[in-house]
Amino acid sequence: MKRSTLFTGLILLAAASFEASAAGAERPNVLIIVADDLGFSDLGCYGGEIPTPNIDALATNGLRFTRFSNSARCCPSRASLLTGLHPAQAGIPNFAGSLNDQCVTFAEVLGGAGYSTYAVGKWHVGLGKALPTARGFAEFYGYPGGHSQDQWTPGNYQRLPADRAPEVAIDPDKFYATDAFTDYALEFIRQGETSKKPWLLYLAHSSPHFPLQAPAESVKPFLETYRRGWDVLREERFTRMKKIGLANHDGWSLSERSMVPLEENNAIANGYSGKQNPAWDSLPADRREDLAHRMAIYAAMVRHVDEGVGRIVAHLKSSGQFDNTLILFTSDNGACYEWGPFGFDGKSRTGNTTLHQGAALESMGGPDTHMAYGSAWANLCNTPFRNYKHHTHQGGIVSPLVVHWPAGVRSPGRWVKDPAHVMDVMPTLVSVTGATYPAERNGKRIQPVEGTSLAPTFQPGTDLPPRSIATQHEGSRAITRGDWKLVWADGLAENPVWELYHLTRDPCEINDLAPSNPDLVKSLSAEWNQWATRTGLANLKKRKNRNPNP
Repeated sequence: MKRSTLFTGLILLAAASFEASAAGAERPNVLIIVADDLGFSDLGCYGGEIPTPNIDALATNGLRFTRFSNSARCCPSRASLLTGLHPAQAGIPNFAGSLNDQCVTFAEVLGGAGYSTYAVGKWHVGLGKALPTARGFAEFYGYPGGHSQDQWTPGNYQRLPADRAPEVAIDPDKFYATDAFTDYALEFIRQGETSKKPWLLYLAHSSPHFPLQAPAESVKPFLETYRRGWDVLREERFTRMKKIGLANHDGWSLSERSMVPLEENNAIANGYSGKQNPAWDSLPADRREDLAHRMAIYAAMVRHVDEGVGRIVAHLKSSGQFDNTLILFTSDNGACYEWGPFGFDGKSRTGNTTLHQGAALESMGGPDTHMAYGSAWANLCNTPFRNYKHHTHQGGIVSPLVVHWPAGVRSPGRWVKDPAHVMDVMPTLVSVTGATYPAERNGKRIQPVEGTSLAPTFQPGTDLPPRSIATQHEGSRAITRGDWKLVWADGLAENPVWELYHLTRDPCEINDLAPSNPDLVKSLSAEWNQWATRTGLANLKKRKNRNPNP
């Protein structure tokens, strides 16, 4: 028997053993929490300076993944997460589309296995026949369409099915969407308890995606931290990452300030023409104060997500459900650079940066404001990686993943270094719940699941089977095979070429090895093209290459 065949056989045996033990026990509840545009190292348990004690506690008593990848942007990642397929297979190849008839969601699969199913927050994978209540979720509260909503306006959010009376009282004078999502999450968990069945809750936060908005009292504690600037804070994050065992060898290296990607149809840079994010100390004092407020609002949004996790955990403990609830916490992509180092104010792609001064600083993040924090702070959020959301360097496609399940995870507190992907969530849930992934939906054949169950990693000493993982978004491309990664940086160079990195020796993609490994570049690029053809990407119109620094 070949070594690879033997290895795969052992993995399958371990997974089967896990499934057998899970089948003999009470089926777990499932809570999937997705933050929006959260950077790789924003959480305290990944080295960030934002206090996230509730998520950190889950990490300390669970697992943290170091190479959990996504599909570079919100709706493609969500499509892959929900279905276990690559985004184009599910109907959302880039930033538009809708879940198609050739896929099933994990709500449809677990609902068919007797689970009560609920969703809260951001949907963004289609309307009509693709609404959450048409794709397996019995109850929903949130916003089905669009990439972001004003946090202060309760009328932006819907209760589905439409005939359902709101269970949560909404006070428009105190409404803040991130907190309202937690309120509804708790309401649906209580409904799950009443149903006397195991339950699935998909809690998809819109925080900390722009518009940056948070209660003023939540923002003020962070101002002094961010007045110190991104250069100092990146160094401090990286030091903490080494201390906690994440950046655990000399190959980890803090990348330089990332480039400033520029798009063609917005007011990007707003007076800034540098090729890279600027040094913090090079900026005038009034610009630094404006930027410190922007990042403080972002941090407050993350803190509200964490406080919501704390409320949910407290309820699960009080109701006796905590030990047998599988909790996954992740983000849909890396932190967002839009649009240049100073961010923007107003509608995305058409807004201009406003320099807030004096009394105007106090209203930042409040009602009737709409702003982003920009590429330099996003570079901090993705420490120590390069680049951002939209792109396929590690800063765009690697997210934190925290797994917590006392009844199912052995030897908690471990870092899991296996390459993994959001499409692995579906087969993981099928594995641990005893559900069956169907061959058909509504009489139509569906595509076989593409992901791999992460359940073997719940036991120490078991690795996932070797595989290649490919990614694309609007012309940006990447493929990893074992230690090697090939990446095409569309939108970051006038004439991009394939870059090659050894991710074990060089996790932060500092040393491009493509010139000295032409045969490997050829092999990996051919494999990427085969994947693109197989998954329906080959005929998509590629994004026009643009000079990011004209």
